[in-house]
Amino acid sequence: MTSDQKIIDNIIMQHSEEAAFLWLQRDAAVRQPHYDLRDLAALDGRVEAHLDGLRIAGEPGWQICLETLALEEAGEVFTAAVLALESGIEERIEHIFAAAGKNNELSRGIISALGWLEWRQASRYAQGLLELGAPAASRLGLAAAAAHRQDPGQPLAASLVSDDLLLRCRAVRTAGELGRTDLLFHVAGNLSADNLDLRFHAAWSTMLLGGEGAVPVLQAIAESDSEQSGQACAMAVRGMAPAEAHDWLRSLVGQKKQQRPAVTGAGALGDPAAIPWLVPLMAVPELARPAGEAFAMITGVDLAHASLEGQWPEGFAAGPTEEPEDEDVAMDPDEDLPWPAPELIARWWDAHQGEFRNGARYLAGKPISREHLQQVLRNGLQRQRAAAAIELALLQPGNPLFEVRAPGFRQRKLLGVQ
Repeated sequence: MTSDQKIIDNIIMQHSEEAAFLWLQRDAAVRQPHYDLRDLAALDGRVEAHLDGLRIAGEPGWQICLETLALEEAGEVFTAAVLALESGIEERIEHIFAAAGKNNELSRGIISALGWLEWRQASRYAQGLLELGAPAASRLGLAAAAAHRQDPGQPLAASLVSDDLLLRCRAVRTAGELGRTDLLFHVAGNLSADNLDLRFHAAWSTMLLGGEGAVPVLQAIAESDSEQSGQACAMAVRGMAPAEAHDWLRSLVGQKKQQRPAVTGAGALGDPAAIPWLVPLMAVPELARPAGEAFAMITGVDLAHASLEGQWPEGFAAGPTEEPEDEDVAMDPDEDLPWPAPELIARWWDAHQGEFRNGARYLAGKPISREHLQQVLRNGLQRQRAAAAIELALLQPGNPLFEVRAPGFRQRKLLGVQ
């Protein structure tokens, strides 16, 4: 191998590594509190630039992507999948589906790749997967259609009554994402399912589709030890009268294990009546940052810009430590949230609370309305945007839920953002 060839190979490898690494960043970014649509589009532009480098490289680019599949990482699967699916070469496509079939984490790379493609390309793969009839393939096909907010038709209805639990969960969620109100009966039929995940997705989609009976199911999940308790709490309060929701959240705050879901729920509810009990929680290290985010979700205040940030509490540790005997390796869930300064925020609220009305619902500083929600989709931070998308869907059952995780360049086009 000549020195020139080594240089070229190194450049191609760098494109492959960077595409996979940046995809991991964007996979996290779509749920992070400090990213907005402009940031996401810029990050996606970087991903696309490295994918383009691999496209230009041709066969050598594919060969390097093929080698990296052995790492069994979702970012590498995404990168290889984009190249394989765009090429339409059957042998390449077989490689990526074989790699993604090893576990659900890797399959996320293929789903993201199918979402990255334009629908005219992705649709034939989604249809082909659904026609196979195998539950795992059907899950991928439904997820691909859902990522593009495109209706897959009859296979969705068939999947709603599947005996395969994972497929039925995916179908129930897809029906909600697509606004398929005609499938509400089948979706709501899972509200009493034995499986908690299925119950949660059924309740979540039932609410989006304008159905009844979801709130008690969501409340029960919020009051459990489930990982979905925060999401369930946030969705439940959206289906309750503000006064009723406020009373329920106050009851949850009194239970130590339910304090965090209650804080998340307060931000989703958007009722300024929650702020007097949110501010004291900002002095509790484990709850301070989510309480600050809930305050910002309601008021629209940027804590850093408004000089309302505090300091990391002395002696408080979050996330994995360097101690070998520490078995907790979970990352700090609030890593990218600012530390609020409770005293300064209390002073700010004293000066500005007259601008807000208790019992009304706010998001990012303004009462919830279609016009404002559209504005939040264009200019808000990712978690605010996700909330705005849900609120819009609740206001107009039957319309698809806007996908705030889609490639930034596609979202900007849909929203008319320059």
